[in-house]
Amino acid sequence: MGVHELIREQVVRRPIDETFAFFGRARNLQAITPPWLGFEVLTPEPIPMRTGTVIDYRLRVHRLPLRWRARIEDWCEERAFVDRQIRGPYRLWHHLHEFERRPHGTLVRDHVRYELPLGPLGGLAHRLQVRRDLERIFDYRAAAVRERLEPR
Repeated sequence: MGVHELIREQVVRRPIDETFAFFGRARNLQAITPPWLGFEVLTPEPIPMRTGTVIDYRLRVHRLPLRWRARIEDWCEERAFVDRQIRGPYRLWHHLHEFERRPHGTLVRDHVRYELPLGPLGGLAHRLQVRRDLERIFDYRAAAVRERLEPR
């Protein structure tokens, strides 16, 4: 039970301005989310990414349709941004995206703090399924980011 963490890092062989710009376009989240989630951004374009922006999504988790609303809590151009779920399946979802310049590209770090609802039942769901689902989602995401941003 309680708050869990997922931390992922990858180096993308692109300059930090291009890498941050890619992540700063809300629609790109659809492109790097596994198709089995049926993820769709519902908020109409243009979506101005800045502190306070609210974005609505629709997705399916194990065939269960869900709505998700997130708020950009912090926006620091070319350095970091935070999105926090304000409506959705988690009791807490706080996702810090960090970007650091590297000699041959950009380090992209995802630090997610999350908590499931339902106390002990949520803890059991985390052990049996949720942690594994999130790892698969972020594995897919890393590969999709690499495919879209790195020169071939």
